[in-house]
Amino acid sequence: MTELVVRTARRSAAHPWKGIVGWFLFVALCLGAGISAGTHAATTEDYRIGEAGRAEAMAAQGGLQQRPVEHVLITREPGGDKSRDSSGDKSRDHSGHKSRSLSGTAALTAAREIAAGMRKLPEVRSVSAPVRASNGAALRLDVTLKGSELDGKKHVDPLLAQTRKSAADHPGLRIEQTGGSSISKGVDGLRSDELARTEKVALPVTLITLLLVFGSVAMALVPLLLALTSIVAAVGLSMLASHVFPDAGVGTNVILLIGLAVGVDYTLFYLKREREERARSGGRLSSRAVVELAAATSGRAVVWSGLAVALSSATLYLADDVIFSSLATGAIVVTVVAVISSLTVLPALLAVMGERAERRAARRAERGTRRLIRRRTDPANTGGDGAREGRLTGTVLRLVERRPAATLGFAVAVLLALAAPVAGINLTDMGRETHPRSVAAMRTYDRLNAEFPELKATHRVVVRADADRADQVARALHSLAEEAESDPAPGGTPRIRVSPDGRISMLELPVPHHVSTAEARSSLERLRERYVPHAATALPGAELAVTGDVARHADYPAHQKQQLPLVVGALLLVTFAMTVWAFRSVVLGLVGVVLNLLSAAASLGVLVAVFQHRWAEGLLDFTSTGSIGSRVPLFLFVILFGLSMDYQVFVISRIREAAQGGLPTQQAVMAGVRSSAGVVTSAAVVMVTVFASFAALHLIEMKQIGFSLAVAVLLDAFVIRLLVLPALMLLLGERSWWPVRRAPAPPATRPEPQPARIG
Repeated sequence: MTELVVRTARRSAAHPWKGIVGWFLFVALCLGAGISAGTHAATTEDYRIGEAGRAEAMAAQGGLQQRPVEHVLITREPGGDKSRDSSGDKSRDHSGHKSRSLSGTAALTAAREIAAGMRKLPEVRSVSAPVRASNGAALRLDVTLKGSELDGKKHVDPLLAQTRKSAADHPGLRIEQTGGSSISKGVDGLRSDELARTEKVALPVTLITLLLVFGSVAMALVPLLLALTSIVAAVGLSMLASHVFPDAGVGTNVILLIGLAVGVDYTLFYLKREREERARSGGRLSSRAVVELAAATSGRAVVWSGLAVALSSATLYLADDVIFSSLATGAIVVTVVAVISSLTVLPALLAVMGERAERRAARRAERGTRRLIRRRTDPANTGGDGAREGRLTGTVLRLVERRPAATLGFAVAVLLALAAPVAGINLTDMGRETHPRSVAAMRTYDRLNAEFPELKATHRVVVRADADRADQVARALHSLAEEAESDPAPGGTPRIRVSPDGRISMLELPVPHHVSTAEARSSLERLRERYVPHAATALPGAELAVTGDVARHADYPAHQKQQLPLVVGALLLVTFAMTVWAFRSVVLGLVGVVLNLLSAAASLGVLVAVFQHRWAEGLLDFTSTGSIGSRVPLFLFVILFGLSMDYQVFVISRIREAAQGGLPTQQAVMAGVRSSAGVVTSAAVVMVTVFASFAALHLIEMKQIGFSLAVAVLLDAFVIRLLVLPALMLLLGERSWWPVRRAPAPPATRPEPQPARIG
């Protein structure tokens, strides 16, 4: 592999402008191909999981699948007409404000006009008759859209426009709209706006960090340029990949999240090593020779790191879930593109910049400024040797060197203490009610549920049987509805629907509780464990299954828990195999697995301690749901394992270089950690900046992912790599390289030095 990396860098450095132009053509080609092919979005069928998914498939066979439904809510305008209605009825809305019953004439007239306008829209399938709330304070219209449930947000704009027009035509009434489609559209808009804001924060902070690292605007801009172009290319390639792995709408998010982090990091590793080799040569080597030396060392580490991230991300496909498949595809594509950029266009850019620096140095030499040149090329002045360390880092490493056993015990105890809250983790699928109230449709959603609590959720019992048994099925479902009516959980009026061919029947039971509540879950458990089995005894040979809002909410986390051992097992195997392959050491393979587990468990424990409780709500601006999003732990484990390999490969590579240079392993450990401490710290700051910016989002699951990844990188860079890894390798000594006695020698691919050109 090293030979291939060096050969690629040599070609790129020898023909730099071809490499630079070729890279931008590659980016344009990827984006153009993606736009031409378009994105293949995931369909409703792709999201079906567990018993709920099986029931939805049965319902779809009979044309009874869930449709996108929007609700138009009509209430009295706050602060409007304060005259008492003939009914004199008073009630309170969800905010506790007094509200009066609607006058029959004004509200019904508005409802009829709205219904007539909605029926004219080509996107509308049907409009219900007006439904009055039990307290008389509200009217609603149920508007069913054409197309699948997921397609609703694509067609909801004309309905929202019609609702706004009606609200303007009736100033005495508050007319507003909510529903799955309008909420999804609002949430998507909020996500886009907040991601744009995070980029405005993350990019300047990253640039400032890089300026502090390199002290040069040109050098600081190179990592950002390559990261951003890698993201653009990855977006185009992900569009092509979506025709194999459907896009669940999260691919671009993960490309931004991972692309900026690894794109900057890989370039940072390479650039720091190039500067180190340039400083070490003292101007005696040409820019091309310096680039080859950097390729043979950090270039190789970047390839291994990229492979580790890509293979770790690929384990998400084992989750058997369209969302995780979409996340995996985005992470793999952007990581591979970032590696390609660091091996092709980066050497070309470094060669061009180096040659310009050589020409400037030659001109200064001609003007008699050789002394300045020597001072600038002295490693002690440039800081480019990479071995200089900060005062705090130096103190920590001296402590590790003197007392490795005590350091290891203390650090592991701290990590285990941080991981302890994981034992009480509560995983749930984040329901619609967890979305921010900054979305207008969510505020309407609250008012709608306050007036019509039966709309909060619905159980759907689906039965598939021969058409000649339709009457028998209807009797059994009526009996089930009567049994459930005495249950304190369900509420509202049950409804039975039958497919045109009579083979599929569905009982709908309204539930006056949000899907994430204990009451809703208990209701589902009783339905599945008591009422449905009892009905099944009256329908031998028929197939029964339960879906609905609560069932979806319950089945998704259950599916993730079921797949978690498979994914984590594959992840551990990949981590072990990659480390053994890279360093030819079984011991280091085991060390990598254990350290990654410690880091992931500790960060997950911190996540649980922060987000399952209320003490940090004001600090991080969120409302606790008392749970962790079911997707977060799996995504955290996979991405963290991959990113941890960045630091692990880079640090152990430096340790191995020192050992191959003749140092005993204990000395090589400290030399390798010291030489890599600066770049690991810089890379960690960049990653934490990117991830922490995502923690500022108001979407709770995105906030949890950003927070947990930021914590994980901090722990990995400053606890695992500065304390635990060196302490453990100091204690292991030469056994670190088992089954060989010493660090294995790398392939003979060192490039022949070439003198720097003068003039």
